[in-house]
Amino acid sequence: MSSVVKRYINETSPDRCVIKMTVDDAAHITPEMKAQLVAQYPDYLRDVRLYGVPMVGEGRVFTIPEEKLLVAPFEYPKHWTRLGGIDFGFSHYAAFCELWHDRDTDVVYLVRTLRMRECTPHQHVEAVRHWGLKWAWPHDGRNQTLAGAGVPLMRQYESAGLDMMPDAAKFEDGGNSVEAGIQMMIDRMRGERWKVFRGQNDGWLEEYRMYHRKDGLLVKIDDDAISASRYGMMMLRSARTDIPPKPRSIRFHRASWMAA
Repeated sequence: MSSVVKRYINETSPDRCVIKMTVDDAAHITPEMKAQLVAQYPDYLRDVRLYGVPMVGEGRVFTIPEEKLLVAPFEYPKHWTRLGGIDFGFSHYAAFCELWHDRDTDVVYLVRTLRMRECTPHQHVEAVRHWGLKWAWPHDGRNQTLAGAGVPLMRQYESAGLDMMPDAAKFEDGGNSVEAGIQMMIDRMRGERWKVFRGQNDGWLEEYRMYHRKDGLLVKIDDDAISASRYGMMMLRSARTDIPPKPRSIRFHRASWMAA
């Protein structure tokens, strides 16, 4: 993944294009030969050797083939819970992800991703307000401010009209380790409990392909959408359904009838 390759892949332009040739395009390779090649390489090298994905760092963090994650979009089942995840940004992307959670099967669906660069919180809020979500956000949201604002970012978004969770994203034990969150995502992917809506998460998939390690550590660059979805996943317990609660009077009358 050189700077030239990265520019060709990540920066669209009418003056250049990227054409990949994969093992599926090699007409002389039979299905039997392909199966042998797939089995020959470990997960982290399979996409590099067979599908034209550039090698990054010491290897990609996410090695599950995208096709195993992608599903066709469908309408929201109202008994599922949903929430949003935010990763703040200005010079780099600010990212917003919507997640649905099927609690019966414990499957998380990444529904849509939006990334915006060099925009203000008010511009961000106007872009995602209609999603109607409760938002998980990173711990530094209490400290980061835009130049001259003097107000924590979490409060800026809240004042602009987003329904922000009262506390920063964290696990049930109170921790917020990035490594733990990434491993949890990987475990979900391997167990087919993390699905991605096709055609609505191109920015997230772009980062998915590039996320890598150097000297054994995660390289936390160009990971804004990955981070936003991770914050949402960490706070699934605070997600909510769109089913309105029963009116208080109905519950009261039912209880009175049962008592009589």
